[in-house]
Amino acid sequence: MHPNVKQTRTSHFKKEMKMKKFVLFIFMAVCCAISANAQAQIKFDKLTHNFGSFPETEKIHKTTFTFTNVGNKPLIINQAVASCGCTIPKYTKTPIAPGQKGQIEVTYKSDGTWPGHFKKSITIRTNGTVEMTRLYVEGVMTEVKK
Repeated sequence: MHPNVKQTRTSHFKKEMKMKKFVLFIFMAVCCAISANAQAQIKFDKLTHNFGSFPETEKIHKTTFTFTNVGNKPLIINQAVASCGCTIPKYTKTPIAPGQKGQIEVTYKSDGTWPGHFKKSITIRTNGTVEMTRLYVEGVMTEVKK
């Protein structure tokens, strides 16, 4: 075999390998971009609930925050933490499919010792594109004359 033919085949083989690596790189980049866009995303109907004004003798108040997974992957709530022990969140623990709804029930328990306006936060952590959301409950507890 002539040396130039062998050299041409080697050169052609190297170019072919470079092209295959380039195509593979592009394919991987596109796959990564597509998977990065596939995410869960939480959207609440409301972020704040106002219990209004109530007497200190009414110790327990409840509300429900409803949300929808507007993403295209299952949504998981990892954590719901209240700013104090008087506020207790209870949330959906199973994955929420895209387009489906879930709920976070919040109970405010007052011991009646601090009348006046209050505003408590509940921090929600998810696997979604918005990883952290804060919900609020507020109201005015009025003192009962004795």
